[in-house]
Amino acid sequence: MILKSGGIAAAIAVAFLSASSLPALAQDADAAACGTDRTIDIAEMSWPSAAALAHIHATILEQGYGCDVEIVAGDTVPTSSSMLTRGNPAVAPELWTSAIEEAWDAAIEEGTVVELSDAITDGTVEGWFIPAYVQEEYPELTTAEAVIARPDLFADPEDPSKGRLYSCPPGWACELSTSALFEAFGMEETWNLFSPGSGGALDASIARAFTREEPILFYYWGPTAILGKFPAVQLDIGEADVAVYQCNTDPDCDEPAGVTAYPSSPAVVGAAAWITEDAPAVADYFSKVGLTNAEISELLVYGDENQADAEATAENFLKTKQDVWTNWVPAEVAEKVLATLG
Repeated sequence: MILKSGGIAAAIAVAFLSASSLPALAQDADAAACGTDRTIDIAEMSWPSAAALAHIHATILEQGYGCDVEIVAGDTVPTSSSMLTRGNPAVAPELWTSAIEEAWDAAIEEGTVVELSDAITDGTVEGWFIPAYVQEEYPELTTAEAVIARPDLFADPEDPSKGRLYSCPPGWACELSTSALFEAFGMEETWNLFSPGSGGALDASIARAFTREEPILFYYWGPTAILGKFPAVQLDIGEADVAVYQCNTDPDCDEPAGVTAYPSSPAVVGAAAWITEDAPAVADYFSKVGLTNAEISELLVYGDENQADAEATAENFLKTKQDVWTNWVPAEVAEKVLATLG
């Protein structure tokens, strides 16, 4: 075939552009590859949000990046300890570091672990709540003090002369902090501090009140399905004083209980340091996966309403929130994951 001079020039240009684009194509391929033959074990913590996140990330890494992934049982202290000393699990997708602050900070300083991102971008939530419909009727009820002054609105069904504050489940650290606040606010004469007996019983009491549109004052935390499902308003307790909070949650502290908001605990994507060295594409992926409290609470609503386990909850998120997670990955990775979802 004979090419005119213009055709020859065009052919050369195409060949040049094709050759010059090879590095970019190679970079895209690298970004879509796992980058390591080592198994990436992901800790599935014992609470619903962390468990669902473990399965979300496992699916994306396995199906999209071609990683060898294993989900392992975990919890804050044993998972972090193993990560610090043995380098596994490789990733903890929702690690609340306040309970392990000293050891975790030391390990970061030593370079044995890294924080790849905030798992919950706007921080964890903990405090006292009332229904939004109550605040709409009584807009002045924005602070704990304002609500405490109206026990008549939140009457205890078993003792209507006093209000009822639904406390944290027994045996949890928040039971101590809630009891301390109850004491610090001087609520004993006009309020009853009600122990729900269990987390399930607390959830049932909250759900019943919201279904009937009744007033309720309750302790709760997030992200959770309850806060995703029901429009609750967190009350202003003031500034968080870490020293006061630590005393309030320490049974051996001799200081009188003090008023303090519940500090927001950092919840991070924690990882063994080798991830950044052996699998930089995976580390880059985890640097983008942060979700807000509201987003995590929303994904948990599906699990709660459908009695779905963590794996099914994760699958529903991947199917229904493609606008969220596809921003975490290259287009090639997203396409591979989407293909497996049907």
